[in-house]
Amino acid sequence: MNAVTQLSRRDFLKASAVVGGGLVIAFVIPGAKRFAFANPAAEAASTTFAPNAFLRIGSDDTVTVLIAHSEMGQGIWTALPMLIAEELDADWSKIKVEHAPAAASYAHTAYGMQMTGGSSSTWSEMDRYRQAGAAARSLLMQAAATRFNVPLDQVRTENGEVIAGTNRVRYGALADDAAKLTAPDPASLTLKDPKDWKFIGKPTKRLDTPEKITGRAQFGMDVHFDGLLTAVVARSPVFGGKVKSFDATAAKAIPGVRNVVQVPSGVAVVADHFWAAKLGRDALKVDWDLGPNAATHDTAKLRAEFAKLADTPGSVAAQAGDAKATLAKAAKTIDAEYHTPYLAHAPMEPLNCTVKIGKDQCELWTGTQFQTLDQQVAAQITGLKPEQVLVHTQFLGGGFGRRATPTSDFVTEAVHVAKAAGAPVKTVWTREDDVRGGYYRPMYLQRAKIGLDAQGMPIAWQHTMVGQSIIAGTPFEPMMVKNGIDGTSVEGVADSPYLKSVPNHRVELHSPKVGIPVLWWRSVGHSYNAFVMESLIDELAHAAGKDPVEYRRSLFKEHPRHLGVLNLAAEKSGWSTPPPKGHARGVAVHESFGSYVAQIAEVSVENGAIRVHRVVCAVDCGIAVNPETIRAQLESAVAWGLSATLHSALSFKDGRVQESNFHDFEVLRMSEMPQVEVHIAPSTEKPGGIGETGVPPTAPAVANAVFALNGQRLRELPLKLTS
Repeated sequence: MNAVTQLSRRDFLKASAVVGGGLVIAFVIPGAKRFAFANPAAEAASTTFAPNAFLRIGSDDTVTVLIAHSEMGQGIWTALPMLIAEELDADWSKIKVEHAPAAASYAHTAYGMQMTGGSSSTWSEMDRYRQAGAAARSLLMQAAATRFNVPLDQVRTENGEVIAGTNRVRYGALADDAAKLTAPDPASLTLKDPKDWKFIGKPTKRLDTPEKITGRAQFGMDVHFDGLLTAVVARSPVFGGKVKSFDATAAKAIPGVRNVVQVPSGVAVVADHFWAAKLGRDALKVDWDLGPNAATHDTAKLRAEFAKLADTPGSVAAQAGDAKATLAKAAKTIDAEYHTPYLAHAPMEPLNCTVKIGKDQCELWTGTQFQTLDQQVAAQITGLKPEQVLVHTQFLGGGFGRRATPTSDFVTEAVHVAKAAGAPVKTVWTREDDVRGGYYRPMYLQRAKIGLDAQGMPIAWQHTMVGQSIIAGTPFEPMMVKNGIDGTSVEGVADSPYLKSVPNHRVELHSPKVGIPVLWWRSVGHSYNAFVMESLIDELAHAAGKDPVEYRRSLFKEHPRHLGVLNLAAEKSGWSTPPPKGHARGVAVHESFGSYVAQIAEVSVENGAIRVHRVVCAVDCGIAVNPETIRAQLESAVAWGLSATLHSALSFKDGRVQESNFHDFEVLRMSEMPQVEVHIAPSTEKPGGIGETGVPPTAPAVANAVFALNGQRLRELPLKLTS
């Protein structure tokens, strides 16, 4: 049995009074204030008892779990309740889930604010949710022992019942009695041995699926109530532009348009419904001061500027030995330059937020990843206290980081619109607004010069990176930017196991201030850095005349988890056997968010374009809480990764984003989806992330397969074959 970490009684568990009949458990975990940089209230709350989440057992036997994180397709509405159900010995058919309200007490255990991101929901809650289940089970057992007048050691639980000899009682019948008991000492609680798990590690169907296929699930776009108006906003076509003046005469003449108001982000047209608002915006005349970015935001110019920066010394992100001197002695040298473009998140549900402002309260309905910041900005705009702002988290129709902005831009705008309109308003972004509205994955240029010895092994590695920081200027900067180095810019490069095996290496970073809003994008810096690093390793293997899998094996001798997934993927893909005629395979291995993924892609060329037929994924994500979700997430990661690998790119000209919708900002089509096989490596390690970790290896696996197929080394995304 695993003893629960010793916590103070006050900071771990508290049984509250009965609310509508039943047992309410609140629980916290130590260290929540460790990174409470974004919310002083969260830090203050963590020094006293504050319920980070609740487990409610009703008199009708239902077990309701309040989730402090946002469900955006990653499956936490199932995985997190599985943790509670495991220690509670719950009846799974009685489990219900709700999004928790926004409050400092629901802060993320690592980041000190209520948020969802970094593939952290499961690993951050692994202990907290299990402890809550164990605590509730203990209280129920005590209540049963008293009812049956038997010693506690003669009481056991099973499938939502407490059993004492021939006596059985459902949890719901004990909930009121259990709620009146004193919380158990945390030191007295034990967690199940993994060999006794009934839920954790077992493929489990998702709890949110029935809600979604029946249409009961409510997304932000679904919110509606009497008196609610809809708005769309005319924003500057160039980032940093301002409204000089506007003429709303034609807009107000559109049937259904109720108001036209200026807000900090532009001019909002408020109407009875979306179509009236859009037509009103189409008719609106705005004179813009475009500012200086109209002349500087140009993809070709930026690439040239980045190339010049790469010729100059940058900030040192990693260094060992003397790379420059050793390169001069190398038997063979590899020089390469890689490019990755700006990318939009483009979730299927465009951004939206509904706001209702009252005298003493502001309510928000939105799919958000950043409840704490949304609550704070709404409070600042309305002049209310944060606790007077109620955030009703909706299901997210895709997030990928876009619904987690440090400025809460789409929520901030919606609050301004509702305040200016003096009415409840749902502010909606069109797809074009979303693609052109900012917060992108940054564009990067990377150069590497690598020296090999006579055996083809790397002995020197110089690496220069040029691209915007997504952290500089945000509340996260004090924690995540050190000595001028944004850790997300260099992740997967500066800490690469490959570099650690090279005795002489140096990684330099340039973080130019461009004025284009950039943000984390599914898998963040790993999304482009894995493409570069795994492509480079393939280049080295080719230069050394060695098989790409064998070459990686030699570099992973001191990295057993990398090696484990590499071997698993190689075995399951049939790497040692010839591929079908006209096909070729490529391999990539990458660790991110605490998980290790190897992918082997099988490709061909059809009608002059790259065709991906099969992707074999091997993952070591530590304890696999729900294998069903893990497989689904890796399948989705391949689809997401292939969009960026084969199609997606944003470009700028005259300060304007050139793409607007899925016809020119292309994503993978259903007809292009390859067969995806997922193999989960058994592990007893702490769970890592899964929502993002399958994305990084996809692009390099495909690029390396293309090289194996036709000898073309493609160093730029999206991949385009040369004639």
